[in-house]
Amino acid sequence: MSDIITPELVSLDVPLGADKQSVIRALAERVVAQGRARSAQELFDDAWAREQKDETGLPGGIGIPHARSASVTEPTLAFARLTPGVDFGAPDGPADIVFLIAAPEGADEAHLSVLSQLARSLMKDDFTGGLRAASSPADAVRIITDAITPAAEPTVAAAAPVAATRAEARTATATTTKKIVAVTACATGIAHTFMAADALTAAGAETEGVELVVEPQGSSGYKALPQSVIDDADAVIFAVDVDVREPQRFAGKPVVRAGVKRGIEQPKQLIAEALAASENPNATRVQGGAATASASDAPAAQQSVGRRIQRWLLTGVSYMIPFVAGGGLLIALGFLLGGYQVTQNAANVIIQNSLWDLPTDGITSPLGPIGQYLGSVAFMIGATSMGFIVAVLAGFIAYAIADRPGIAPGFVAGAVAVLMNAGFIGGIIGGLLAGFIAWWLGRFDAPRWLRGLMPVVIVPFLGSIFASGLMILFLGRPIAALMAALTEGLTGLAASGAGAIILGVILGLMMCFDLGGPVNKVAYVFATTGLAAATQTNTTPYLIMAAVMAAGMVPPLAMALASTLLARKKFTPVERENGAAAWLLGASFISEGAIPFAAADPLRVIPASMVGGAITGGLSMLLSVQSFAPHGGIFVFFAINPFWGFALAIVAGTVVTALIVVALKGIGRSTQDAAVTEAAPAATVAA
Repeated sequence: MSDIITPELVSLDVPLGADKQSVIRALAERVVAQGRARSAQELFDDAWAREQKDETGLPGGIGIPHARSASVTEPTLAFARLTPGVDFGAPDGPADIVFLIAAPEGADEAHLSVLSQLARSLMKDDFTGGLRAASSPADAVRIITDAITPAAEPTVAAAAPVAATRAEARTATATTTKKIVAVTACATGIAHTFMAADALTAAGAETEGVELVVEPQGSSGYKALPQSVIDDADAVIFAVDVDVREPQRFAGKPVVRAGVKRGIEQPKQLIAEALAASENPNATRVQGGAATASASDAPAAQQSVGRRIQRWLLTGVSYMIPFVAGGGLLIALGFLLGGYQVTQNAANVIIQNSLWDLPTDGITSPLGPIGQYLGSVAFMIGATSMGFIVAVLAGFIAYAIADRPGIAPGFVAGAVAVLMNAGFIGGIIGGLLAGFIAWWLGRFDAPRWLRGLMPVVIVPFLGSIFASGLMILFLGRPIAALMAALTEGLTGLAASGAGAIILGVILGLMMCFDLGGPVNKVAYVFATTGLAAATQTNTTPYLIMAAVMAAGMVPPLAMALASTLLARKKFTPVERENGAAAWLLGASFISEGAIPFAAADPLRVIPASMVGGAITGGLSMLLSVQSFAPHGGIFVFFAINPFWGFALAIVAGTVVTALIVVALKGIGRSTQDAAVTEAAPAATVAA
């Protein structure tokens, strides 16, 4: 593994730029120059995307930008000793020791273990001290190679036995020993995972009366702690940025949750919190569901009912969207190839015909029989995908509540909602019912001989009976009646000029209120699920979809326009860089492209976005714009009619929002403040 770094990949006291973007880019270019990656830009983009999720600066003057990238051809370390240091977001100041860790997407376990060993070595003062004293690139390579070579043989979970050994040495003298188990995991599973594991291990070794064992869940796999060790634990620490794998193993244990960087920077505080939780009968406990083990959520006991319901619903929506996007684009492709009348006979065409037996009757495609057949194929595949959306929504709402045992009852309840014409509201209610029933059944203390059957047989069986039975016997018809009334009311509203504009304004406000959050998703789900009911005679869902998509494109496009063209000096360098990316994100209908701007300046960005979104939504309805695709932005122009009306509505909203943002940026912001922000782009990112 010594060839993972060479002297040509080392830079000692050579200026690589004044900010971390420049340093990462320079190191990426060095990796490409040595033939270890195909594209410096692609490697930089992947590393920068990881950096924006969570800065990689660590205490002690260390920066470890890293990424798994399709551009990387072999695992590589590029090292730079910087004079002066560059801010990588660490709390104690700039980093002078910087490693770019570049791993291929399909890196094997041995190489990932080497990269992980480097991360662990960075926690040792003698290692970083040696690098700071290295007199040549060859010396630096020797120091790094000596540190990583012994790590080729141990398993990725080596921290666990080390912790156990140190803890056992103390138990002879400790009168009362508290047992703590910890899990560490980061998004890439290469660096922070193992650094947090070692930091917690070291802190546990220094804490009297504590026996701590760590399970690092790295990208190359993990060695699960023995269940007996978990059962004996007094408390659990989850220092993770991603979901804990198999969280049900820790069910019932008092838990402290934190991000993985806190495991590196504040391990002793986490241990102290775990000790306090072990003594507190009201402490948050692991429920065993995947959602409760998520790093991104607060402990369940600290969440309001509304927050928990929001999380469950957004989980269902997040799993539903790929079905909507893929299916909707296929339907749009079907219209492009087969004409808008392809829906009349598409099922019969794909059943009765083939590529070597093309249809001859009822040709509606401008491309003739071949277009009719291919359009019918695309349309039916898309329609089939769209047919799953309510079941998927319900299934993964139930999953968010009850973990895997909730999936089957949730899917069945969603399918029953479709059967009863209860629509997406029925799917939501069915998913909640199925999830709660599955969760309740899972809490029974079943005999040992029955426990193995509970999640795969008993819970799905009884959960499906109860949840779907309630839908059929009591809830389905009232919800179907509500959906019919809602559809009729919206159809009538959209059919009238003023009503259609009001509806478009409301949808535009919702799409721009929280930029991908729950309000945005409610409007989007309302529009996409309506597409399944659209027909040539009922075109209202197409009007609603166009208004929603157009309004959702406004915030990122407006931020791009304001930050890159209209008023560059009023935005930080990082914001201008985000603005360049927001052009493509906005054009693709990814509202989240405006989130960096809204997070940094919500009181200016969000109101301006809502004004522009309302204008765009209202104009789209006024011009009777229809979208046959649920996603894609300008790239599905062929599925939007009239496209000129769609473009006009977007341009109007974008320009208005950009002008309002620029005007608001000049209110309450002094020239001195702007200069300070300009000089400290890294601080803006951290904020």
